[in-house]
Amino acid sequence: MSKVLLQIDGKEVSAREGMTLLEAAQGAGIYIPTICHHEKLEPYGGCRLCIVEVEKRGRTNLVVSCVYPVEGDLVVRTRSEKIDRIRKTILELQLAHAPDAFELQDLAKEYGADKNRFEKEASFCIHCGLCVRYCAEVKQKHAVGFVDRGTRKEISFIPEIAAKECWDCKECFPLCPTEALQAAFVLTKALSSSSPSLTAASK
Repeated sequence: MSKVLLQIDGKEVSAREGMTLLEAAQGAGIYIPTICHHEKLEPYGGCRLCIVEVEKRGRTNLVVSCVYPVEGDLVVRTRSEKIDRIRKTILELQLAHAPDAFELQDLAKEYGADKNRFEKEASFCIHCGLCVRYCAEVKQKHAVGFVDRGTRKEISFIPEIAAKECWDCKECFPLCPTEALQAAFVLTKALSSSSPSLTAASK
């Protein structure tokens, strides 16, 4: 693959054609925060924390760096007043779901996010999709999925599949930045133990 030269935070960066801005920045030792990104998974762009400013031919746009491909002569800024303000709001919305999540708390300190700004939501899920995508893309089991829509959306184990695949796996657990996945797992296992058909399937 051919090389692409771009500038990130004033530093000239050489990247491979086909890489994303996030990958190029990481390769150059430049930190961009993200919650939903994982090197084993396809880019998702769900959390929007990795938003950056891109200047191209005199025009500046905000883009999500984990899905935006590198281009020659791009000028990228990973921090600015506008970027920090957007990240602060995103974090405050996520903290409404998971105010005690350590990863969010660390980022909240960096960006001055107030975990009490928005009304608390009932679900711990912040919709990063890491567990759903890992189970589908890496394990190819499809035992975890999203249910409902909008602010009511959260993850749920598919009982029939989980009873066969999940009890001895749990590879997705370390990926969850909140306690949503573990809570859903405990609920599913409790329900399966009370269901004769699912209990039999798990044996």
